[in-house]
Amino acid sequence: MEVTISPKYQVVIPKSIRRRLCLKPKERLGVITKNNSIILTASRPLEGLRGICKGLNMDGFREEEEIS
Repeated sequence: MEVTISPKYQVVIPKSIRRRLCLKPKERLGVITKNNSIILTASRPLEGLRGICKGLNMDGFREEEEIS
């Protein structure tokens, strides 16, 4: 999929992508450049991450405390 840069250096995000990512007008996007690539990332509030790890087994992710 390709987009075109307008004379004002604007691009239009295709409708299929806007729908898939639930992007809304005036929503802010992060911009990352790497080598010759531009990556746009949706900036989501932290509240939107609530419950994302519910039920995750955390056993073995942290070092055990040493017992003296």
